[in-house]
Amino acid sequence: MTSGLTSTHIAVIKPRVEDSFAITFAPLSIDEIYHKANDPANGAVVMMSGTVRNQTDGQPVIALEYQAYEPMALQVFYQIAADIRKQWSDVNRVVIHHRIGRLQIGEISVLVAVGSPHRSEAFAACRYAIDTLKHNAPIWKKEWYSSQDGTLSSSWVSIGACEQSGENC
Repeated sequence: MTSGLTSTHIAVIKPRVEDSFAITFAPLSIDEIYHKANDPANGAVVMMSGTVRNQTDGQPVIALEYQAYEPMALQVFYQIAADIRKQWSDVNRVVIHHRIGRLQIGEISVLVAVGSPHRSEAFAACRYAIDTLKHNAPIWKKEWYSSQDGTLSSSWVSIGACEQSGENC
């Protein structure tokens, strides 16, 4: 006799050896990420660099602080790469690295790179990767603001909420 309950199975997606995914406190290197995405079969490597800007909605930002639920975020990155290969089967490399911790204005918070034989696929896959990451990955940022009187304030924002609200966070 069964209880009528079914078990839920979560598929664990393993990355391809050529791909690279990371959540890190360390500064991100454009040269390193480009090298990881490059391959002799590529005709294009498209990279997207997200940086900390000095304002949000006209309010001065002095820093951002990122947190992530790393195991789940990495699974989202792996899923993004799997989805990319279903839609753009020629893609050779997918690289997604995101920083956590406190970042200053101008620092790189995320690097996404896609290597492919053709530029149109590389552009489309790279855009898909960053848009999907921002929507699905469990990554949050705290924006630190400075008022004219010198007081500090902050607020946490899920990076997925930015896209849902129409803001380009």
